[in-house]
Amino acid sequence: MTSVLYPLASLSQIERTPSREDGIPAELEEDLRAYGCQLIHQAGILLKQKQVAVAAAQILFQRFWYVTSMKQFGVGDVGMGALYLASKLEECPLRMRDLINVYDLLLQRAAHNSSDKADQDFRYHPMSYFGSTFYDLKEALVVAEMQILKRLGFNVYVVLPYGSLINYLRLLGLEKNTEFSTRAWGYLNDALQTPVYAVYQIPTIICSAILLTARHLQVPLPDKSPLSWWELFDADWEDVWSVSGYIMRLYRDRTPEERKRLYGMVTKKEVRKWLEENNAAPST
Repeated sequence: MTSVLYPLASLSQIERTPSREDGIPAELEEDLRAYGCQLIHQAGILLKQKQVAVAAAQILFQRFWYVTSMKQFGVGDVGMGALYLASKLEECPLRMRDLINVYDLLLQRAAHNSSDKADQDFRYHPMSYFGSTFYDLKEALVVAEMQILKRLGFNVYVVLPYGSLINYLRLLGLEKNTEFSTRAWGYLNDALQTPVYAVYQIPTIICSAILLTARHLQVPLPDKSPLSWWELFDADWEDVWSVSGYIMRLYRDRTPEERKRLYGMVTKKEVRKWLEENNAAPST
């Protein structure tokens, strides 16, 4: 099988991300990455944006944090910039005002969920016509898009897994199993909230989605010599298992305190405040 070349993080970038260098724990960084992707996904739904653009935005968002720290840029601003950029790349551009209005709603809701009034119903307060909120968000959007392009070296090529998934299922004789296809597709979407698209090749991620689906639906797959099913797609078992671990960690239970902490760390200012309060020293 021929492989398509696209940028992946290096081993040194994976082991010591810029955020971890600044003292942000690995688990917290992983949760903030996931939450930033959730905001992108929610914005895409509200804007009725195409799935390809939303998926591409989440991949660019994940790549960005291998070259930049969350102490320098907020996940909210970068997510907004990634969605705006990806919409252009996938030729379904968004109006800047529409995107800003949607993100203002999402950021207000995040602030509400992290406040003492989180148990009360959320009520959206539109931006004031004479206020500075719109212009602040517009500037943050433009800066975020520019920084993504700059720090990724303008290499924003993205490969999506959906077409290959169908081909893999056809080879395994599972393309007519609607429940299997739907669940595997869902795992690929959930994996966008993890760093795996910036770390592993697409065949490995697809094999992980197939593996998780097969185990949950108890569908047997060929794993005997001379070739196991994942070897048909040039995937390594240890990598497939590792990606599966990334995906399954998304579903772990989080305490209300952990969720509230996430909602309150959408901006770089809030991240810096958390680092100061927790005396988080940069890793050495």
